[in-house]
Amino acid sequence: MQDFLLIAGAHFLALLSPGPDFFLVARSSLAHGWRGASGACIGIALANAVFIVAAFGGLSVLRAGSTAFLVVQLAGCAYLFYLGWLFLRHAGTSSLDATPDTGKAHWRSGLAMGFVSAILNPKNALFYVSLATVLASRQTSTGAMTAYGAWMVLAVLAWDMAVALAIGSAALRQRFARALPLLERLSGAMLIVLSVALLANVVHQ
Repeated sequence: MQDFLLIAGAHFLALLSPGPDFFLVARSSLAHGWRGASGACIGIALANAVFIVAAFGGLSVLRAGSTAFLVVQLAGCAYLFYLGWLFLRHAGTSSLDATPDTGKAHWRSGLAMGFVSAILNPKNALFYVSLATVLASRQTSTGAMTAYGAWMVLAVLAWDMAVALAIGSAALRQRFARALPLLERLSGAMLIVLSVALLANVVHQ
């Protein structure tokens, strides 16, 4: 129980820290409602599941300093910059209709964007590898690690869906109708700043 509380607590604090995934879910929710953003939420959860399986399975290819980790960092920089540019480019073109777009094409697009956003976030890799190292040092059983991994995937999905539900409600979306272009520009700028900061960190390593 003590190990579970440690893992769950650390994971929840990590979820509270806004990152690229948060901005993606928030923007999708405002533009398309919570149903439209659910694809992005599931994509993010699936990417986290990949990291958890890799880290808890003992794979070390994404450890800090490795070539694979450097590739992920550079790809993450490029994708964050691209995502920020998309937000800036399309700011003001999203329509907050009473019946938001929840079609399969948009949902699949959100799923892909959510997965790529999370899988190219090197902080996710470092976080789960760190947790796996802690659990390994405590000689945690395979069954317990499987349960912890499943819990974290569900926690990521639940948190992102909660964000989508809170931001994507019809009343809130209509209230933010005029502010959406500004919010999209701010989100785009923030993503670009994150990409530049990440690149600077890679260069100075």
